[in-house]
Amino acid sequence: MTDAPRDLVDYVEQYRALPFEPLQIAFRRRRVLARVAAHGPRRLLEIGCGESPIFLDLPGLETVVVEPAPAFAANARRLADGRPEVTVLERYAEDLDASDGPFDMVVVSCLLHEVPDPQRLLAAARRLCAAGGVLHVNVPSARSLHRLLAVAMGLIPDVTTESDTQRTMQQRGVYDAAGLEGELHRAGFAVTHRGSIFVKPFTHAQMQHLVDEQFLTSQMLDGLDALALLLPDLGSELWMDAEPVDA
Repeated sequence: MTDAPRDLVDYVEQYRALPFEPLQIAFRRRRVLARVAAHGPRRLLEIGCGESPIFLDLPGLETVVVEPAPAFAANARRLADGRPEVTVLERYAEDLDASDGPFDMVVVSCLLHEVPDPQRLLAAARRLCAAGGVLHVNVPSARSLHRLLAVAMGLIPDVTTESDTQRTMQQRGVYDAAGLEGELHRAGFAVTHRGSIFVKPFTHAQMQHLVDEQFLTSQMLDGLDALALLLPDLGSELWMDAEPVDA
């Protein structure tokens, strides 16, 4: 990927058309909400909300959403109508400063691998995260089962090879666990908890085909998500909780 500015209008269109992504989002969201429940923040910042901000499942929690895509921000404002504890800002998180915080929890869900400068985004999260607060990050995993299978089949030379989905979604790259932890460490965070989400054997398009053919049942899909607890190295996405540390 180049460092050219992202086309957010095209991104929204491609995001909405991506096969299997709604189901992937559901499993990702399940894990994010579990981590929010584990930490019990009083004030939360969600950086990049997509079409379904997490405040929908967090009634009463003071939440700020920062979303630069106009279509997603407008949708979040509509969904926040009647929720005085929710604020939606149509801007980049990098443009916020410490006076906009602090937050007990900052959520960066399925975003870090898309931005051209992840350290700049993490620096913003670090500024906004309260002392003793937590950052939750999740990203696609380079060692997802479907990527390992593609290597074993000779379809790609290694697990970091750029996929069609990455090109379509203007994504910068893909992380393994060591790479993600190193990125967080460089930004002044120490990882406290980690895991993965949903063992995905095949590509998004192939998974969607199996769902459409009613081969993959909801019980099978739930089982694949539960399998990530037993085989965290094979999950399709990595998640980490991290705390800000003194320089």
